Formats: sequence, C-alpha cells, structure tokens
Amino acid sequence: MTKAFPWAIAEHRLGNGLRVTVSRDPRVPVAAVNLWYNVGSRHDPAAGHGFAHVFEHLMFEGSAQVGKGQHSAMLSAVGGAEINATTTMDRTNYFQTVPTTALDLALWLEADRMGGLRISQEVFDNQRVVVGNERMQHYEDQPFGLWMELGLATVFPDGHPYRRSSMGSPDQLAHAELSLLDSFRQAYYVPDNAVLTVVGDVIPEDVFARAEKYFAGIPACGRQRPRDVAVEDWPMPGRTVRTAIDAKASADRIFVLHRIPPAYTADHDALTVLATVLGRGRGSRFYRSFMTENNLAQTEEKTAFAWDLAYGSSLFATGMTVRRGSSYQELLAAQESLLDELAIEPVSEHELRRAKAILEAGWLRSLTSFGARADLLARHATQLGEPAAIHDRPTRLSAVSAADLCRAASRYLRPENRSVLILRPTSGA
Repeated sequence: MTKAFPWAIAEHRLGNGLRVTVSRDPRVPVAAVNLWYNVGSRHDPAAGHGFAHVFEHLMFEGSAQVGKGQHSAMLSAVGGAEINATTTMDRTNYFQTVPTTALDLALWLEADRMGGLRISQEVFDNQRVVVGNERMQHYEDQPFGLWMELGLATVFPDGHPYRRSSMGSPDQLAHAELSLLDSFRQAYYVPDNAVLTVVGDVIPEDVFARAEKYFAGIPACGRQRPRDVAVEDWPMPGRTVRTAIDAKASADRIFVLHRIPPAYTADHDALTVLATVLGRGRGSRFYRSFMTENNLAQTEEKTAFAWDLAYGSSLFATGMTVRRGSSYQELLAAQESLLDELAIEPVSEHELRRAKAILEAGWLRSLTSFGARADLLARHATQLGEPAAIHDRPTRLSAVSAADLCRAASRYLRPENRSVLILRPTSGA
C-alpha cells in the first residue's frame, strides 16, 4: 500500500492536559480545526441516555461571550465551512474549516464554549425537543430506522455500555435534571479529556502558541472522572433470533450480528477485510450469491460492516432486504451457510486483493480533505494515545492473509456468537 500519511505530525500538551496535534499542508490557505472529546453514549449516566448527543447541540447554543446560534454565524461570516459536530458511542467531535486568517476566531470560539458554555433550563428543554425530532426523523420515520437499537439490544445485555445507541432516549432526557447534565459537562467537556487537531496552511509552533493563548486558562476537570466502564466480552447466550414489526417497511430485512474484538486489533483488521470481501460492491460474495445468481436479496452495494467500536467488543453486522418473491427464511439460511463456509475454506487470492484495493482506495479518499485528515489524527490520538499511530493503518490491513480471514471467521462468526434480527412489514406478520 502507499504511504499511510505523508505529512509531518507535531504534538504539544498544555498544562491543563489539552493535547494539541498539528499537521502542516501549505497548498491551500485554509485550516481544519477539529476538537475531539473522549465522551460518547457509552458514558451517558444510567438516568441520562442521550446526554452526549444533547451536548452536541448545546455547544452551539451560546457560551460566555457568544450568543445563541452565533458560533456558526461568526465562522460563516469569515468564510468558514463544514461547521458541525457528531456523536458516536465512543466520542464527540466538533469541527470547522476556515481560512487561515480566521484560525484565531475558530480557536477562540472553541475555547469559549469549552470553558464557558451556558446551559439554562430553557435551552435544555429546547434541545430535548430537537433531539426527539431528530430521533423521529432518522429512526422512527425511516424504514428499518430502529434496526440499530433493536440489534444492539440483541447483542449486548442490560448494563453494557454499547447497548445504548448514540441517539439517546427521549423519555430519559425528558426526566433528566439540569444539575445532572451540568455534572456531566464538568466531567467530560474539559481540556484534559480533549484533543485539538489543526490541519492546513499553519506552522505547528504558531498553533501551539495560539492554543496556549486561548485554552491554557481553562481548568482541567479537577476531580476524578467516572471510570470508563470496561466493555469486555460478556457471554453470548448462543444463536438467537428476534423478529420485530417495522410499520415503515415494505419488505423483510435481515440483520445478522456477531460480537467481535475492538478496533485496532489484529482480529478486527482481519474482519474488516472480510466484511469487504463479503459485502462491498458488485464483486462481493453477497452480491454475487444473493442478488445476481439466486435473486434472494434486493440490490445493495454494501451489506457487511465491521464497526470501529474501540474500547471493547465491537460488532460485525450484515444487512439485506429480501427480494419480492423470496422468503426471509431462504435468504437467512443461505447467508448463514455462506458465513459458516468461511471458517472452513479460505477466500481466494483474487477476493483478498480486491478487498484490499477497495480499502486502500477508501483510505486515500479519506485523506483528500483537511477536515477528514484532522478527524483521523484526532481519532488515533484519542483512541490509541498518539496521532502517529495513523501510519500503521494501511500496513496492518495490507498484512492480512487469507488464513487470517479463515481463523477470524472460525472464531467470531460461529453460530454460538450470532444474533439474528428480522424486521418485517405489518403485512408480513
């Protein structure tokens, strides 16, 4: 594979614990600013499922010196773009790309909301409604939109940090106290739980000096954060099948789920390649077997995924919609038979080369924008302890062999580690 990350990486840590990563690329006079907080839905308190997601919104609702909605408006006024935030089960990130001349503004705005976020009961109430509407739009009103929540509940038992999706629970948010939300903020939205990454036409030492100027005065947490709950391999109950009605669906859809090792492990690398062999593009096994040759499933370009959950058991998931005239029993039986075969017979050299080429192309595409690069550096700094770990990613995937895929399939895609979720339209009940 090509060199993983051909740009220099510089690091600095402030006295309050904030880690700063800079990668210079002077070809375009812009800078991508990305702030990762090591907090996601796995950190949500028992009575506050959705806190991390709510904070994704609250951070745009006003801080010590910035009015409601002005964060994005001020950046847009100076030519800023890609001004947004996202939340997953593992982390929350805030990002923007600005002309280099507006770097001070972007850093000042991030520091102002880190150190001076304003949270009132009125703002909290408003954002609870926003999150509820977002859930309805993306989960409840979409065909198969609830599959993730239903699927996680079949794989992870009660109390498991990854059982809860990043979207959150409207019911819990509706009853959550403002004091609990503020306690959550004080524990996680602090400099010693964050990584600031800047990529673009910048000088690392200059960025470090600016970070000191804007962030150094923000105190660290000052108390021990609630310990991250270890996400260990809790025993699976054996192969389980759950059927649920999806009123928005017009056809049956089958999800087959397996618990697998966390991201950045050798077995996860192998399963990432295997998911590409199985379910990426028209040359994949699933496409050829179930959409071209046997007409069991509807045409889809991506039907297998190895999730990148980083702190314990991750998830290998496949999802296919049953073609009209076929039955979900036929498709499920054929899919499980194919999965079981992987533990016995290695994939072909052609399949392996094809999968690696797809993954390499995806990696190269992810490096084309400053914003994506900043996010990748922040990911490696946060989850692996150093941004330079980014250099290992393509090499690890390139080293995966057909024997590795066979071994990983035998160990993790076995029926005893399998959970099946079938979503059926009302008419199929």
